[in-house]
This record gives sequence, C-alpha cells and structure tokens, in this order.
Amino acid sequence: MPADFHEIRFPLDVALGSRGGPVRRTDIVTLASGREHRNSRWSGSRRRYDAGLGVRTVDALHAVLAFFEERRGRLYGFRFHDRMDCKSCAPSGTPSPADSTLGVGDGTQTAFHLAKTYGSGFAPYRRTVAKPVAGTVRVAVNGSEIALGAAASCDPATGIVSFAAAPAAGALVTAGFAFDVPVRFDADALDVDLSAFEAGAIPSIPLVEIIP
Repeated sequence: MPADFHEIRFPLDVALGSRGGPVRRTDIVTLASGREHRNSRWSGSRRRYDAGLGVRTVDALHAVLAFFEERRGRLYGFRFHDRMDCKSCAPSGTPSPADSTLGVGDGTQTAFHLAKTYGSGFAPYRRTVAKPVAGTVRVAVNGSEIALGAAASCDPATGIVSFAAAPAAGALVTAGFAFDVPVRFDADALDVDLSAFEAGAIPSIPLVEIIP
C-alpha cells in the first residue's frame, strides 16, 4: 500500500455491527429475442460497508469522528474487520497452512502473495489479500509447515510471503491466515443530527475497499 494508508484498524466494536459485502459491476444487454449478453466490467469484486449500524452510543460516535478526522476524510486508507469474511477458512474456523494455494515453486521465485480462492467447481475467484493480521499467518511447502522466522516471513503491510530459499520446482506453496480489508471513507463529510441519533436514527458512515 502507498504512503496514504495508515496501518490501523477501524474501531472494532463499531465494525462488528456494520453491514456490507462484495460489489460487482455487470453490464447486461437484452436482445430482441429476449436473450441476454452479460459482461463483467470489473475483473474482481470491491467491498462496500456502512459502519453506521455499529454506532450504538454517542461515545462510539465520537470515536468514529476522531478516527475520521485523523484519516482526513477520504485521504488515508485503513484496516477494517469484516466479520463475515476475515480468514482463509470459515469465520468460525482456525486458519490452517493448507487453506489457500499461493503458487507453485519454480526453483527461483522466493516471494508469493497471500490470496484467497472462492469456489472450486465452475469459475473460482482468486482474491489478493494485502492486509493479513500479524501473528496469524501459517505457511507450508508441499504440505510441510514452515515456521515463520529465518526460513520465511510475511509482511503484514503487503501480504507478501518471502522465503530465504526458493521452494523447489513443482512444490505447492500454501498458507492460512486471518486478514483485514483495506478501506477508506467514501465521503468527506460526517453528517450526523445528534438529536435524531439519540432518537434512534442511524447515521450513514460509508466505507469502500481499496484495491491493492
């Protein structure tokens, strides 16, 4: 990520009450016969969230306001915990070093990017993961786990796994991990009517994923 990204997580208590998920952009042309031509304008999905649902108290709202000000609105990106999709496995599971395939060794490549694959039977979607949670990454080569340290490392700011010695040609490189989503505010204003908020109205706090 560039310098306009802060390695800090959005307030977790607010994030856990937010809503949102992946968004895609598809063009659909309906012909005179009734048949459709469908074309995906984006190669991947982009996640959008509304964190307003997670704000329960004025103190929580104040914490978000301080966070917004420090990020200068839309200027700086930050980490966001997506409770629905935050691990290489199911949210209730424990990451295993065999969860996700990162690549196949060729005897010279030493760096592999973390990634998560969705689906398996028809058109699997591979998503680059740029913000792993420090201390959660587990790596294996041909099924044998390699302890992170001198032999291998993972940069939590980029999601790049680096090996001291290149995996042998044909060796399968896999990993398991927890991760955050790199996002930014999708508005340069927080417009909150405090009297309405105290009466139960939910403020809108839009967030959008930053594609690495």
